[in-house]
Amino acid sequence: MQHEFLQVDATTRLAVRRYEPEGPPRASIVIGGAMGVRQSFYEPFARWLAAQQGLRVWTFDYRGSGDSRPGASTLRGFEADLFDWVRDYEAVIDAAKAALPAQPLYLLGHSLGAQLPGFLERPGQVDGMVSIAAGSGYWRENAPRVRRSILYFWFVLVPLATRLWGYFPGRRLRKIGDLPRGVILQWRRWCLNPRYGVGAEGEGAARSFSRVRFPVLALSMTDDELMTLAGTRSLVSFYDQAPRAIERIAPADLQVPRIGHFGFFREQFSASLWPSTVDKLHRLAAITAAEPPRVPHTTA
Repeated sequence: MQHEFLQVDATTRLAVRRYEPEGPPRASIVIGGAMGVRQSFYEPFARWLAAQQGLRVWTFDYRGSGDSRPGASTLRGFEADLFDWVRDYEAVIDAAKAALPAQPLYLLGHSLGAQLPGFLERPGQVDGMVSIAAGSGYWRENAPRVRRSILYFWFVLVPLATRLWGYFPGRRLRKIGDLPRGVILQWRRWCLNPRYGVGAEGEGAARSFSRVRFPVLALSMTDDELMTLAGTRSLVSFYDQAPRAIERIAPADLQVPRIGHFGFFREQFSASLWPSTVDKLHRLAAITAAEPPRVPHTTA
């Protein structure tokens, strides 16, 4: 693993980790992380992809988070929104493609990491995306446990805490993690709109998602404590010009008690979910554009 810094613009450097296989890479994978999740969370999976599957893997922390957080202890006054995070994502994609231009480049998006690619300016560089536990964040499509408290979160806690601290102090509140003011307030607008970011940002956002033509495969966990199948269907529908499909995965398929929103990345799945997902990555091109999103009963 190599720790690097990627210069996005004159004032922004991203903390990036690159995992190299022993031999020539078969393809590149950029892992787009979930909201408030540090890139170190994905390290076991990234190491496995490089060592066992011969893939060059890139992970990163969005500006203002993880190792890309500014040196000051507070995010007060730090300016960033979700479109800045899209630019961060695309900067890593650009670097990955430039480093290995002749091989396929795939995205593996966890939650938010499967939402932001709809806003890419250059989606033609990407050969396919596997979405893990991702969907629209519209509050009515949240899982029941989340939905019970989400209106308090969006209408009381977020506005009040962000106003008081100048950013969202998620670590202090034990909610998500620390987030720049612009990120949390824009995300709030998205989550309160029935069409999520596409609805909140208007026709330009819809056109952006429609520019995506790479195949999208969404893996939806039946026991996801945050995301519902309805939310996953909504997100997949935004990629309306892309070949796309949904596959449901249940813990019983793997004879385990739990997968949930974060469990995919646990090493316990290195002999089951992980290899099957790599197989699906390489088969993404076989998903035809004529097919509507489909939901098989289960898949391993």
